[in-house]
Amino acid sequence: MASPFSGALQLTDLDDFIGPSQECIKPIKVDKTLGSGVAKIHIEDDGSYFQVSQDGGTRKLEKAKISLDDCLACSGCVTSAETVLITQQSHEELRKVLDANKTLAAGEQRLIVISVSPQSRASLAVKFQLNPTDTARKLTAFFKKLGAHYVFDTAFSRNFSLLESQREFVRRFRAQANSKQALPVLTSACPGWICYAEKTHGNVIIPYVSTARSPQQVMGSLVKDFFAQQQCVTPDKIYHVTVMPCYDKKLEASRPDFFSQEHQTRDVDCVVTTGEVFKLLEEEGVSLLELEPAPLDSLCSSVSAQEPISHRGGGSGGYLEHVFRHAARELFGIHVDEITYKPLRNKDFQEVMLESEGRVLLHFAAAYGFRNIQNLVQKLKRGRCPYHYVEVMACPSGCLNGGGQLKALDAPDKQLLQQVERLYGMVRTEAPEDVPGIQELYRHWLHGEGSTQADRLLHTSYHAVEKASSGLSIRW
Repeated sequence: MASPFSGALQLTDLDDFIGPSQECIKPIKVDKTLGSGVAKIHIEDDGSYFQVSQDGGTRKLEKAKISLDDCLACSGCVTSAETVLITQQSHEELRKVLDANKTLAAGEQRLIVISVSPQSRASLAVKFQLNPTDTARKLTAFFKKLGAHYVFDTAFSRNFSLLESQREFVRRFRAQANSKQALPVLTSACPGWICYAEKTHGNVIIPYVSTARSPQQVMGSLVKDFFAQQQCVTPDKIYHVTVMPCYDKKLEASRPDFFSQEHQTRDVDCVVTTGEVFKLLEEEGVSLLELEPAPLDSLCSSVSAQEPISHRGGGSGGYLEHVFRHAARELFGIHVDEITYKPLRNKDFQEVMLESEGRVLLHFAAAYGFRNIQNLVQKLKRGRCPYHYVEVMACPSGCLNGGGQLKALDAPDKQLLQQVERLYGMVRTEAPEDVPGIQELYRHWLHGEGSTQADRLLHTSYHAVEKASSGLSIRW
């Protein structure tokens, strides 16, 4: 069975790949107690481990379950879901939390918040042959039937991610004369790409990566900071779930950078994929078609959500287009209406240029899929990368084709992707700076653009992971 994680995670280094026939570097759990003396480990024919003490007694050892924290701390591959026992992020865990919450008294319950990505919504819309607005409203009804209190749209948090990306690029473009690592700026919204960059290329690539948080993690800040304040609760009293098109988002949510030591809680407590939401529907015996639509929730009390909104620039968030337009206007006073993409080696590697009087002012690119990411990295290492900005996504065709999306049983994948793209594109688009509530939140929640508060809640940092030697890397 193929791993559900992105190709960028599967192929970081063949020596590090944990195959189904190999044992993980953390295979067993041994309880260490004082005075226990020396013990031996005996392995049975079926692969079971037994601890043999000095007096001849034996005790079967349990396999240690590997959490996502363990995965992120390891320099090896984290991708084989069949081998690595990931227990913290699943629809089963979500169900447990929802069921347990219902048994508590009203004053002791946690506030359950679910944030749905527009890519997941589009995939479910195709499955049930609904329009995006009806899908959003029916999903809201379904999650509230399960016990959720609020259901939000991560397109709202994406406004902040786009705006911060725009400002960061302009700042770094202006600083390029003083820093060799100011450009190119590489997007950071794809956790598969980030994991690959940190574990495989480390400090060679990390300085170029945008510090703007992804929409998922900006929503984490909104829910656990702003919304918690609005509800007069501490962040640990909120259980925040996101619905994502990608398994790699589970890894992103588990990063130590997004954990509050003060409140002992994550910005995003659980990530479920589009496919896992469909499993929940099946387990509940519910079809979205049968559900009565519910009103959409809004993070801002001053704003009423009547329908979903989206952004221009494709199904991966539109980073290239928004940053390109903003930079052209801010740096050169040029208004760009339509953007023309020039395909290069393949449809997943395209570039965009802004030219004036025969001179290239801006040179942007979109690189999707592991093959194109490798080419980009090699150009960067050789000092031959011509781009100022690159939208990088681990999945071929981007987020709409994420590993967590619903698959077609009776139609070609290409045909299904086209349908998902069509429904995703049906949603009304709006410039992030014009979305109701955004400027209000910048003023009152973040204390202004470029503030210390905005930097803390809307940006993050990345870390090179040292390669650890393990038995799996020995060449026989």
